[in-house]
Amino acid sequence: MRARSDCLAVLMLASDSGRVPGQGKRRRRQDDARQRLAPRVAPDAGRWEAVVETRDQAEMRTRLRRLREAGFDGSMIRIDRLCGRQGQPTTYRLSRFLTDPAQESEHEHSDH
Repeated sequence: MRARSDCLAVLMLASDSGRVPGQGKRRRRQDDARQRLAPRVAPDAGRWEAVVETRDQAEMRTRLRRLREAGFDGSMIRIDRLCGRQGQPTTYRLSRFLTDPAQESEHEHSDH
């Protein structure tokens, strides 16, 4: 009976922690990626331009594939899912980040 109560205690501890195996590592990777990307997409570095806003997820994927094929950096592409409610269906907005040309030239000059 002792071993059984230990197993239950372990299960209870795991469920109480609210963690799923592997989730912490993935979350840390995502946070690190966001921190590296933040200066590149800061408001003073440029602006987000909507490429398409559609209710059709297949159309959004097609546009995303075309952007990638055209050589756009995947980290500079954003997909927003605007959740629908009663009477309003879910809408997808695909945006790309356009850097401010003035910021690009300042960055180039500061590197030299």
